[in-house]
Amino acid sequence: MKNEFFSYNSRLGIHLPRVSKDWPSYSSGEQEIILLEWERVRGMIPYRIQEIEVEIERLQAELAQEDNFDRSCMINGEISERASEINDLWIWYRTTPDKTQRGMM
Repeated sequence: MKNEFFSYNSRLGIHLPRVSKDWPSYSSGEQEIILLEWERVRGMIPYRIQEIEVEIERLQAELAQEDNFDRSCMINGEISERASEINDLWIWYRTTPDKTQRGMM
């Protein structure tokens, strides 16, 4: 069922909701399936953030040893991208849809 309502986002390393219509248009059963899967995915987000933080620490250690300016700029870019991924993951983590009244009928 995940493939119907979720798709893998390779940048963030998690499955994200893929809704093709307005939330209230989904049936109560569909909303429940989506919400249950989303709670499972949301629970994994803090672990994904920790993985990225470890990668950032590795990159920072590499940057501290780097003497080549061009390579330093590249590493800084990678650190910035990983930080952006963490920011996006926190935004997704705070996304908590509820069943709508129409969906509950």
